[in-house]
Amino acid sequence: MQQVHREKAHVLPLDSIRGIAAISVVIHHLILMPTFLAAFPHNAWINWSFFRSAWLLVDLFFVLSGIVMSLSYVRGEFGQFSLREFMVRRLARVYPLHIVMLFASLLFRLLRIGLVMAGVVVAVPAAFEVNNAYSFVLNLFLLHSMGPIDYLSWNAPSWSISVEFYTYLAFGLVVLFAQRFKSLRYFYLGALLLAAGSWLVIVFVLQKKSLGLQTDFGILRCFTSFFLGVLTVRVVERLPRRIGPAMQGALQLAAMIASVAVVSLVEAYPAISFAAPLTFAIFLGSLLAFPDAVLVPRMLVARPLVWLGRRSYSVYMVHALVVLFAEYFVRAVGPRIIHALDSICAGLPATLNLVASLAAVLIVSHFTYLYVEIPGGKYMRDVLGSRRGKFATPPAPSGAAVELRRGP
Repeated sequence: MQQVHREKAHVLPLDSIRGIAAISVVIHHLILMPTFLAAFPHNAWINWSFFRSAWLLVDLFFVLSGIVMSLSYVRGEFGQFSLREFMVRRLARVYPLHIVMLFASLLFRLLRIGLVMAGVVVAVPAAFEVNNAYSFVLNLFLLHSMGPIDYLSWNAPSWSISVEFYTYLAFGLVVLFAQRFKSLRYFYLGALLLAAGSWLVIVFVLQKKSLGLQTDFGILRCFTSFFLGVLTVRVVERLPRRIGPAMQGALQLAAMIASVAVVSLVEAYPAISFAAPLTFAIFLGSLLAFPDAVLVPRMLVARPLVWLGRRSYSVYMVHALVVLFAEYFVRAVGPRIIHALDSICAGLPATLNLVASLAAVLIVSHFTYLYVEIPGGKYMRDVLGSRRGKFATPPAPSGAAVELRRGP
């Protein structure tokens, strides 16, 4: 049977950006964790506004997903799209690690309850209220951020996986609709309506003060950024290519600085977050449009960043559990040693904890990438696919970027 879907080669600079964003989210949680704030007399040395507001980089993930989905399943494959095969691929990509981390969180909670009952550790009852059987079942079906509950539960970062999975479904339905009428114009019109409509509902109907929605209409936040990413691919196709490498590099650098500035300013001016998806789209679009620019793309194809980018999903999904273990370790160390280290250099214990936690996240992520993400995804594709060849993924080329096909 003819293979319907083939994953396109990923753009290495975009992969690296994903990795940088993931590690920034980890730092965000480490420097703002209440346990650490209470335990350490001084903050870690990189307690900067950018990292304190790095929660906004989740929207960069959404924009990037929209770009990748559009490249993989619309450009060049339009007219052959299969919703079932697409959703199988998406499920195989996100679910194995999600389910492993969900059960790892369950084991951790059961262990903690046992230690509390044995009097080894002390915890208030509220620590167990949100991680109940009902929220566990919702997590199993990736429904936990779709409205049934209004709180984060179990592996908290997975809230974004919940809304993104059902955004994939909306994406697939829009592709089918456009395919039915045999015109990409309907596809991009649908993407525009979903992106703009979701943004307008958040700002003017829900009257949110910032873009920081999670369980409260987080799907609208994902729609806004994801479908803006879809539209970015279309815009990039129309950009003129007769721009010198130096000017391309200047444009990319300016877009990158603007993205960093928006994130850094959100702490003081929350409303700026509403502009973040557009800023991210411009930056990511510039990387896609000008892969041969003189500065930014060359930095982003450095091996450590490519390594990090490939493990970015694992970094994002495992870090919450690693941080929980770090919290218990800090409590076990006790204030005496912490204050002694802090007296040597202000912020030293907080920084050591940050570095050690990041190292632990990277180590765990490496193994979950190799032994959960890759084999888990292959297993799910084999089980859910009617034929092995249907869901085969071709090897990625060695180039740093893919060339966009010109649309109609």
